[in-house]
Amino acid sequence: MFGDNPHDAELKASWEDFCDQLKRAGDLVFRDTTPNHDIDRAKGLRLLARNMSLALQFHLENNNPDFPELLHYFDPLRKQGGDNTDALYVGAPINGEHTYRISGLRGTARYFAVTVVEDGPTPWGGAVAGNLIDSDIEVAADGVFEIVLSPHEHAGNWIRTTPGSWRVTIRQFFADWENEVPMTARIDRLGELEHNPMLSVADLQKGLADAVAWVRDSTVYWAEMLGKWKVQPNRFLSYRQLDDNAIDATPGGEPLICYWQVPEDEVLVVRVTPPAANYWAVEFGNCWWETMDYRYRLCSTNCHHAQLESDGELILVVSHQDPGVPNWLDPSGHQEGYITVRWIGAEHYPIPQCTQMKLEKLSSCLPADVRSISPEQRRRQLAARRSGVIRRFGY
Repeated sequence: MFGDNPHDAELKASWEDFCDQLKRAGDLVFRDTTPNHDIDRAKGLRLLARNMSLALQFHLENNNPDFPELLHYFDPLRKQGGDNTDALYVGAPINGEHTYRISGLRGTARYFAVTVVEDGPTPWGGAVAGNLIDSDIEVAADGVFEIVLSPHEHAGNWIRTTPGSWRVTIRQFFADWENEVPMTARIDRLGELEHNPMLSVADLQKGLADAVAWVRDSTVYWAEMLGKWKVQPNRFLSYRQLDDNAIDATPGGEPLICYWQVPEDEVLVVRVTPPAANYWAVEFGNCWWETMDYRYRLCSTNCHHAQLESDGELILVVSHQDPGVPNWLDPSGHQEGYITVRWIGAEHYPIPQCTQMKLEKLSSCLPADVRSISPEQRRRQLAARRSGVIRRFGY
């Protein structure tokens, strides 16, 4: 019963403070700048609930840099900060003063990058200490690879760590969802170590406090960041144009982001000619900087899936009704959110142009020979998305 253990009072107080802090985190959803639609309020609260599991993973579970595991961050049920619809993100805690080996099979994702991040002012850390991208990484003919993270130079694939290095993240971006294969790999800290199975009262208290603080700070951080684009709707701008924080942006091509606000009787047409690139993609999400449910909704495209016009132009249409074009971005019940384009490994970074109009004006805005898609083709297009997600995440 309560009081049988001398730490019962402080443990109970820690749990109650955790619950109280989580309750107060919900104030984010009711700010003056939050859209007042049911779907946006509900998804704001779901955002907090979803990310609690990630916070506990970071701060209470997979938080020992002596015994790290490569665990995934985002998936169709847990997301924030403009997660890439094509991505599988995995990562682990590290200590920059120690040496680690990541080893396994690279897989066949179109884009592959390993990044070491220092601790810093944002909930995801600070400056990038180092990274290896795609062709920088030596991979054997059978797909086997090994990367060393260490403050001391190593032969082969090596990322130099700094004393402040805190986390390693591996990004895999899949273009052909149904056929590209995810990485299978592990991380090990080198040296003789003995695992301690004990969880102390202090460990539990710190883990709960840090986890709830991370949920609050990370969701507020990304909401405030996206607000910087919201005041300039229908303009594609990069992070660096609006914020000077050192953040762990995707190496090899910084995203361009645009905030959209489209009532049900309007549409937004986005046009750009994609450059030659190693990989490019378009993501689409809500006002919480979460992608839409890409298992079941047409809310993204990329260099493999997009259908370009005969002159190479990409035409995207944001419309609450299916406009019958292949590159539809489905608002999925939302009336505002964001669009992100990524040009990775390109020699130039074209800026998409937006035109907003009433729904009945759409046909006059599009080329006379614009590509179209039949209902049956749309069904196959959507079915392929779920198959690809199952292949990527193993659902």
